[in-house]
Amino acid sequence: MPKNGISEKNACWIGFDLGGTKMLAEVFDNQYRILGKKRRKTRGNGENASPLDRIAATVRDALADAGREPDNLAGIGIGVPGPLDIEKGVLLESVNLGWDKLPLKAGLEKAFGCPVIVANDVDVGLYGEYLFGAAQDARCAIGVFPGTGIGGACVYEGRILRGKARSCFEIGHIQVLPDGPLCGCGQHGCLEAVASRLAVSSSAAAAAMRGEAPHLLAAQGTDAAQIRSKALADAVAAGDRAIETLVRDAARWLGVGIATAASLLAPDTVVLGGGMVEAMPDLFLKEAEASARAHVMRSIRDTFAVEVARLGDSAATLGAAAWARTCVDGENGPS
Repeated sequence: MPKNGISEKNACWIGFDLGGTKMLAEVFDNQYRILGKKRRKTRGNGENASPLDRIAATVRDALADAGREPDNLAGIGIGVPGPLDIEKGVLLESVNLGWDKLPLKAGLEKAFGCPVIVANDVDVGLYGEYLFGAAQDARCAIGVFPGTGIGGACVYEGRILRGKARSCFEIGHIQVLPDGPLCGCGQHGCLEAVASRLAVSSSAAAAAMRGEAPHLLAAQGTDAAQIRSKALADAVAAGDRAIETLVRDAARWLGVGIATAASLLAPDTVVLGGGMVEAMPDLFLKEAEASARAHVMRSIRDTFAVEVARLGDSAATLGAAAWARTCVDGENGPS
């Protein structure tokens, strides 16, 4: 029976994904069957509601869709982008959203009276894949998710690998090209600076401007901010060879990052996810895996599988709900 006296029949868990331009709350029962959901724009147009109010409203709407009351909540797991104070459940900074020091744990526990577990969005996404998707039964799984940046995560013996007070496994910020391009973190030559969607889009915009990518130019122009993963995939499918070269190069750089992590952790499974992988799964799987095996130490070259994430948007919400339950119940959770 869930804690806090909630009956098994009515107990539910919220998995909340705060990444991207939209937030998603999904309600699960104890068997992780989805009962209801609510999606909302992360930032309201002209609304005065605070971020915490919008998040709480999304939780309430998801509960209503599921036919459950706040008193039925056994716990809320929320995955968020950006650096965290894990112990306090505070989002320290989110540059893309313009939020600073957002007290998610304290605010949501006050609103709903149940335990709230705050984690990195890539961490809970990989945890979802570990329990229900591409990395099931792995002793050690690592995840690499190229998007605007490059997110990384590791699940080791059933636990999300974390620092004492911060999320970790920032694979996007390992240096792969000394004295390379400037990264958003302030360092040079990070994996993110050469293999993220933002890096590829910037180079793709330049290629379009030079007349080397006519399909991309006609469809999206030369504004890198408008060249997203689907636009890159469409350009490759339409025959823009310059864009295909850029994407393949990025995938090969991902393989270098994977090789570095694999040499340290000897994973069973490497999961590739994120927007670019979802848009071009076969290309990324082929190039990143070949590069990883070429760059990793020989003794572990054939000891890990490389898989494409299988759960899509559900990975983060399922993983967040499951991680919250793990932490609340104390099974394989943080010690």
